[in-house]
Amino acid sequence: MKKFFTLVLALSVTSQAQEKARVTVQPDSAKVYQLKEVIVTATRTEKNSVDVGRSVTVISNDRLRNSMYQSVAEALSQQEGIYIVGTGQNSGAFQSLFMRGAGSNQTAILVDDIRITDPSSTNNALDISELSFAGVDRVELVRGSHSTLYGSSAIGGVMNIITQKNRTPGIHADAEVRSGVFGQGTSLFSENLFLNYTHPTGLYFNAEISNANVKGLDATVDTVTNPNAFKNRDKDGFVKQDMVGKVGFRDDRFDIYASYKRTYQKADLDKSAYKDDDNYTIDFKRNLFTYGAAYQVSKNVNIKYLGGFSDMQRYAVDDSSVVDKLGNNDHTFSDGTYKGTMATNELQATLRINGVDAVVGAGLYKETMTSKTYFYTRSSYGVYESRTDLDPLGLEAQTKNIFAHVDVNGALVSDELSRVSLAAGARSNSHSTFGASTTFEINPSVKVTDNALLFASYSTGFNAPSLYQLFAPSKDYTSGITRGNKNLQPETSSSYEIGFKQSIGGSTFFTVSYFNTIVKNAIEYVYLWDKNVPVADLGKDFTRNDYRGDTYLNIGKQTTKGFEISFTSIVNEQISFSGNMSILSGVLNYSPSDIDNAQTGGNHVQSYNNGAFINKEVESLGLTRRPNTANLSFHYKPLVSLAFRLDARYAGARDDIYYDSKRGPYGALGTVPVSDYVLIDISQRYVVDNHFSVSARVENVFDTKYAEINGFSTRGRGLYLSLKYLFDQTF
Repeated sequence: MKKFFTLVLALSVTSQAQEKARVTVQPDSAKVYQLKEVIVTATRTEKNSVDVGRSVTVISNDRLRNSMYQSVAEALSQQEGIYIVGTGQNSGAFQSLFMRGAGSNQTAILVDDIRITDPSSTNNALDISELSFAGVDRVELVRGSHSTLYGSSAIGGVMNIITQKNRTPGIHADAEVRSGVFGQGTSLFSENLFLNYTHPTGLYFNAEISNANVKGLDATVDTVTNPNAFKNRDKDGFVKQDMVGKVGFRDDRFDIYASYKRTYQKADLDKSAYKDDDNYTIDFKRNLFTYGAAYQVSKNVNIKYLGGFSDMQRYAVDDSSVVDKLGNNDHTFSDGTYKGTMATNELQATLRINGVDAVVGAGLYKETMTSKTYFYTRSSYGVYESRTDLDPLGLEAQTKNIFAHVDVNGALVSDELSRVSLAAGARSNSHSTFGASTTFEINPSVKVTDNALLFASYSTGFNAPSLYQLFAPSKDYTSGITRGNKNLQPETSSSYEIGFKQSIGGSTFFTVSYFNTIVKNAIEYVYLWDKNVPVADLGKDFTRNDYRGDTYLNIGKQTTKGFEISFTSIVNEQISFSGNMSILSGVLNYSPSDIDNAQTGGNHVQSYNNGAFINKEVESLGLTRRPNTANLSFHYKPLVSLAFRLDARYAGARDDIYYDSKRGPYGALGTVPVSDYVLIDISQRYVVDNHFSVSARVENVFDTKYAEINGFSTRGRGLYLSLKYLFDQTF
């Protein structure tokens, strides 16, 4: 710490000495707030974010790259309504995004309007650690149900990562080297190089490569205190590489592009909470292609085609672990290869005329998955092996859709209604398994003054079951019931929001909103038990088999309510503040009337999520891993070339989950409380000249001990230093 503050002081003194001598300085990229940012994700047309009648946020490229965030998850965690489990854990830990209390698979994540998921996983949820800043121009967030414009998963909201296009004609490059430590024996070293060439005609090429190597923490908490106990604990490393290429042409009429991104990462993992594993790793690869073409037919009409294809693969291997001081191992080996693809093609037309913004479109989305697993163990009883292969099943699903959205200003009816706007839309979906579904939204807003907007929205959403939930072939040989349930219906939501936005003097902006979301047909993983045995007697007679398999059912209803507030204030050229707060509450309800008896065979149903038998109405209060949150940032810029930033992040107390063997014959998930925490980060950025800048950051300044997931460790105090070089040669 002392060395870091010495560096800060030295840079400050040096900057003051050079300030008078500097004739020109690098443009002010440390300015991170723009009160009038354009957003396209909310309505699929360009609109000032202040005028959009939804809760939205735009995270610009400058804010991402100049803030010293270590990951996309850290940038997202600073926003209201979002909590990402895994942000503060060891690099490479699985990161789950929760937006407005929705599940980790109930937020649509897009790259240039193209949805990306992990179709090979059990619930289709994306690991946020996969995302990076490579090629990113900005991130747009729309909170609240938005399935009308973006289809499945958009119950909690939408995150759209928009990649860079052309710049001013010329050659542009930036290179960055970053290094740091965040605990004893840890290290981080990353390099990033970006190149852009833009021709005066509008032709452009982008390329970027980034690489990170991390020597990490022991990802699990060690609770073994016996000094004679054998330990073979290891620290868990992480490697991540991203390569991006994009070519396009853009002028007043055309916007044509094609891009490719390759992601590779390898993470050391552990078995579970408190249980280390010295030989467990996951290799992940994704190839992502996006392409599109837009043509401005006239001043008022635009036609756009969007397409994308992604294939991904996870390879998990858990080799034998050493179990004693003699070097003996557990004679157990397992591995699995999980693959998935996603393809999107969509055509849309936009009309903007006389106070009307309208979008109509149609599209086709297709996903596939397969997996192969192998397990081997050897003991005194002999050798046991098992294999699974889903490849011959040809698992796939496709969704066809048509949608329309219109935003009408009241001036179309009367000049006296010019401050009133009404947006509405609908989408019709046709899924290859569950059939047709429809979503809609209505969104009125009123400009109370030139700088104040009162808005409300009511919207419905849906989340399609994953391929695994639909088709997993594992079967119970007593009942014949399969784990996959082809009769699953999509999770459906209805949500309303009331909000207010206010801009004061062009330098202060705040938003307040209240929302209520009900998700019905929630898909739950359940155990099935012999219907002829009373629940109280299940599993107590070891001479009989009471188990009747496991499956997925639509049986849950989740109600979530919340309050959000955010603000930004630029006091003067030197000082600015920003902050937000999110308060969340939720309840889960289960009803025996929702059970599909054809799938369960009339057997007893036990929810794995909490162990409850659904033979009566069941209510569960609270949402696991989804706390109340608050963020506060203070920016101070004493000189044109020098900027300081202080960030404070609060996460409230919440419940985590763990496997409780006492919940039913086979056990189920129980809850355990996790304490709240406050983290303080400080950072500094110093612009040496037109080309070079130096940034430094202290993460978790007070070395706070906290937990995100019970049993897994989090990063302590971290020290990071970044050197960045910029080159611009304009024509």
